[in-house]
Amino acid sequence: MKPAKFDYSRPEDLPSVLALLAEKEDARILAGGQSLVPMMNYRMAQPSHLIDINRVPDIDYIRLEGDMIAIGALARHADVKSAPLIAEHLPIVADAYEWVAHSAVRNRGTLCGNLCHADPASEMPALMQLLDAVMVVASQSGHREVPATTFFTGVYETAVQPGEMLSEVRIPVPASGTGWGFEEVSMRKGDFAWTACAATLRLEERRIAGAHVAAAGIGERSLRLTQSETALNGQAPSDDLFAAVAADAASAINPADTIGASADYRRDLVRALIPRVLSAAVTRAR
Repeated sequence: MKPAKFDYSRPEDLPSVLALLAEKEDARILAGGQSLVPMMNYRMAQPSHLIDINRVPDIDYIRLEGDMIAIGALARHADVKSAPLIAEHLPIVADAYEWVAHSAVRNRGTLCGNLCHADPASEMPALMQLLDAVMVVASQSGHREVPATTFFTGVYETAVQPGEMLSEVRIPVPASGTGWGFEEVSMRKGDFAWTACAATLRLEERRIAGAHVAAAGIGERSLRLTQSETALNGQAPSDDLFAAVAADAASAINPADTIGASADYRRDLVRALIPRVLSAAVTRAR
């Protein structure tokens, strides 16, 4: 397959990128191209103009700014995965990256590009919601900040509007003593998740505090499971509690049947994976 006809620009600074986005109708940003180019080849995406940002300097950063880790638009998956800052402050992200695609894709693809692709079975959108990340969306008129919990709006859909680009992701550094867990089931390691679950929490006087739970592959977009969080906070951790929370979560979701995994199988995976990630989070919090 070949893509539909499109125009191409390769600006060398961010103001030029934003000017092109404002000028060109139906323009798309090309960073790693690991999702966009295949979709164009299958004509699932037919942008009229590609704006290649690979020559724009100084937007591939991964840095600590106060109590936030800032990740720029051209930061490659492989660099995020291996960054010492990520290992120190966001080990759940480094761990989850073992499940994200394969090394060739991670070497070229970008975190921001993956988030804008918004595949409901992708791991990073779920983790950004879990970690209360903030998406910095830029345009010629300025910047706006969108919480990750409202950034993903549907299958391959986000809050980014025409004329805008995702320029940065800002992730709060978790509080000291935060434990975490991540589990996934897919056809093969590196494939999109049939179901992935993740959790973070703290223990205060032997009771759960600050619980966050998220899942991917269970609907039209990845989700924070706020009902599960409410059921966990203030409770003493136990296998029975985790099993009950997982059962309630499985009953509340409405996954689709696909060739690889039925809806019932995905519910079973939620019942199995949530207790595992919660138990791992408690162990690490201790």
